[in-house]
Amino acid sequence: MATLPQTATSVSLFTPLVLRGVTLRHRIVVSPMCQYSSEDGFATNWHLVHLGSRAVGGAAQVTVEMTAVSPEGRITPYCLGIWKDQHIPKLSEIASFLDAQGAVPAIQIAHAGRKGSCRRPAEGGTVLPESEGGWRTLAPSPIPFRPADGVPHELTSDEIAKIIDDFAVAARRAVEAGFKVIEIHGAHGYLLNEFMSPLANQRSDQYGGSFENRIRFTLEVIKAVRAAIPSEVPLSMKISAVDWADGGWTIAESIRLAIEAKKAGVDLIVCSSGNVVAHQKVEFTPGFQVPFAEQVKRNADVPTGAVGLITQPNQANEIIQAEKADLIVMAREFLRDPYFPLHAAKALGVKVPFPRQYGPAYL
Repeated sequence: MATLPQTATSVSLFTPLVLRGVTLRHRIVVSPMCQYSSEDGFATNWHLVHLGSRAVGGAAQVTVEMTAVSPEGRITPYCLGIWKDQHIPKLSEIASFLDAQGAVPAIQIAHAGRKGSCRRPAEGGTVLPESEGGWRTLAPSPIPFRPADGVPHELTSDEIAKIIDDFAVAARRAVEAGFKVIEIHGAHGYLLNEFMSPLANQRSDQYGGSFENRIRFTLEVIKAVRAAIPSEVPLSMKISAVDWADGGWTIAESIRLAIEAKKAGVDLIVCSSGNVVAHQKVEFTPGFQVPFAEQVKRNADVPTGAVGLITQPNQANEIIQAEKADLIVMAREFLRDPYFPLHAAKALGVKVPFPRQYGPAYL
């Protein structure tokens, strides 16, 4: 590997991070980004090129998009899946390529809950009826995300147990495919987030009511996944730190959850927010979610990932340098610039490896 000709400097953004048996070469990672480009859950060459280009571009970790643990766990019929062994070969090809470029291959496993059975965002994102290939959605309580969505099926205790097992089996498949980090999606109004938020969960059994009951399902998923993967494989979880709506989930609850999640085997909390209710009120400003990562990191004593309109090298470096978070988890900026880490290193005057094939661009 050739290196940039700049003199190396001590820049926090480009220091390694160790999580269990995995070392990330620096702190810039690719966030899971749904591509809505699958059929029957299968990954394609689109995913290989989309994800592979970010690894070539120098990302420390590339995380495969929200990947459903069951067919009804998808957002749309075009979402990625890992509910059967036949999904493994193409995912393995992707993980192998990412690893060969020096990027840690990671995957996010999830269940969409009541936000499933939708058309693709480019097609309006509206509910997809069963007559057009959709399915009845599942939720902690029979409350739709939007009135027009239809009432979801309220999960029974036995059905909850089946979903917990689906997560564990999916995690085992992910490890078999070669992924070195597993992330549980507990954010953005999908099933785990629905159970945690009092705005979506109005159960009166052991999975509803008190804080302890509302996080029970999430902790059971964490424990099942942790038991299903090798001890050296880090386990991450993405959360919505607040609901941005009156009467909803709070940052104080996120801190309490993070403490319990760490005990259950989670190594990193990625702090996003919102999307559990349609009437949320959010003011989007650069780095607006970074304070959530900082509060969870400081109060729960767990490594965190920061997300949300982080677009500039200096901005990202300041977050790491000030110890507001441990990772910068980027989505849209990586869509605009697959080579963001290489460009950031150059802007900050840091020597980093880059693909020998692209050497002439750095002469």
